[in-house]
Amino acid sequence: MLVLAGTPIGNLGDAGRRLIETLETATVLGVEDTRVAQRLLAGLGIANRPRLVRVDEQTERARIAELVALAAESDVVLVSDAGMPTVSDPGFALVRAAIDAGVTVTAVPGASAVLTALAVSGLPTDRFVFEGFAPRRDGERRRWLAELAAERRTVVCFESPNRLASLLAVMAEVLGPDRRAVVARELTKLYEEVVRGTVAELAEWARGGVRGEIVLVLAGAEPAVASEDDALAEVLARVAAGTRLKDATAEVAEATGLSRRALYDRAVAAKR
Repeated sequence: MLVLAGTPIGNLGDAGRRLIETLETATVLGVEDTRVAQRLLAGLGIANRPRLVRVDEQTERARIAELVALAAESDVVLVSDAGMPTVSDPGFALVRAAIDAGVTVTAVPGASAVLTALAVSGLPTDRFVFEGFAPRRDGERRRWLAELAAERRTVVCFESPNRLASLLAVMAEVLGPDRRAVVARELTKLYEEVVRGTVAELAEWARGGVRGEIVLVLAGAEPAVASEDDALAEVLARVAAGTRLKDATAEVAEATGLSRRALYDRAVAAKR
């Protein structure tokens, strides 16, 4: 089978017994960086020296056939430099190929920078979306933020420390300076830091320079303020366009924050 093994995102003490046992018995280890993998094995006191196969952005597709064939005969363990493989790390193409070949894919769960940052952020965790790495180019970044302007769920993304200040400054422009956000830096490591505030406040803080691995957590958009009459007109327009009344009411209520029941009752009355 193919085993996706989550590794510590900083503190080696977070390595669980199952991960250690998996690495101690592995014969083939797919790794993002062989040097990082060797340090991990040494740091966990693992004497086992499995065959290391490099699986990164440049080599993954060239290694797929070999690793799938190996996984069909024995276990192949896949790790990234930190956290869970395939989550903004290599491995997705290999997983798809293994599934298509009928190879069992399982996981040894481990630390996740996404979930750790979300948990400590103090922002709503009941509904969230992970956006991977923020776009680098200004135009793409602004279009991406424009799409997130009305996103009601909490947004989690990664960013380079060198680009964090500029991202936060553009967020203040596109989303408004008062949108709440959290910067989680060096999670689980010695110099862990979690900074909370508005995007404008965080942009000012980051201007002085930031180091380390960054996870940015952005609060969801507040419901748009709308009059009930305008909302009712929108519901009726959607119904006229073919949307079921129940669905149209739910969609408009979600977008405006108004009562679904009240909108539905008014729409029924208006249609009589």
